[in-house]
Amino acid sequence: MRHPQPSLRKRCEAILGRLELAHPFSLDGLCDRIAEQRGRPIRLHPLPKEAAESGVCGLWVGTDSVDYVFYEAQTTPLHQEHIVLHEIGHILFGHNSLDGEAEGATGAGGEEGGVPVILGRTNYTTRQEQEAEMLASMIRIRTATPGPHHGDADEARTTLARLESAMGYERQRRGHGRHGF
Repeated sequence: MRHPQPSLRKRCEAILGRLELAHPFSLDGLCDRIAEQRGRPIRLHPLPKEAAESGVCGLWVGTDSVDYVFYEAQTTPLHQEHIVLHEIGHILFGHNSLDGEAEGATGAGGEEGGVPVILGRTNYTTRQEQEAEMLASMIRIRTATPGPHHGDADEARTTLARLESAMGYERQRRGHGRHGF
């Protein structure tokens, strides 16, 4: 998908507009802010080996009292962070079904009639998966701050600008800094 659907981008932009994305970016800080807004903590854990072997690389289990986000442990820290951001995308969009096309998400996640919300990520073919993936990518782009640890800063900025252009928007100018998982 070279240029995202305008409605998909607009839905993601609306959510991004309500987030406080700190510079430098901190995934823990973002999770803390979202947890405060939702009134329950977000707990990050590596996926159990059996789940990872089944092809799932990320999983969100939402209950009334806590959101559990699981990520693939046998990958790079950058990929782990992206997986977590994808699952946070599900939380922020209020996705609450496995079929990915159900309408009427509550926006609150959590339990529906005592059953926890469980969403696992294996592909990006449904509307919900596309929303979560686009939001994760947009968060990464908005919070990217190339620095010495990324190699040549000019090359990193050029690559990031091309990626943003391909996604249909231009990068805002900001300072440099470090971020990490």
